[in-house]
Amino acid sequence: MEEKRIPEDEKESRVSQLADWKLTEGKFITKRYRFTEFLTGVQFVNHVAEYSEEIQHHPFISIDYKMVTLKLTSWNAKGLTELDLQCAEKYDVLYQSIQGE
Repeated sequence: MEEKRIPEDEKESRVSQLADWKLTEGKFITKRYRFTEFLTGVQFVNHVAEYSEEIQHHPFISIDYKMVTLKLTSWNAKGLTELDLQCAEKYDVLYQSIQGE
């Protein structure tokens, strides 16, 4: 099933419904997550990687000491899709679960 892009006139409002996610370069959503320790961030990245592999939709991941940045887009659709927004919500849930441990 091919993913359809979110229409240009809906992108800003849809992304604004996600906690702290930002629309970047018109086709990505990006969020930075802070951790108190480096290894906690790595643990979060491992959870993100496992989920992403499960659904075969992979974000750009950057680890900068205690900061992890995730960046999403759908290459096949050449822009943002519902799947990107669903992943963003799931990554936020994974972050909350790591913070609660």
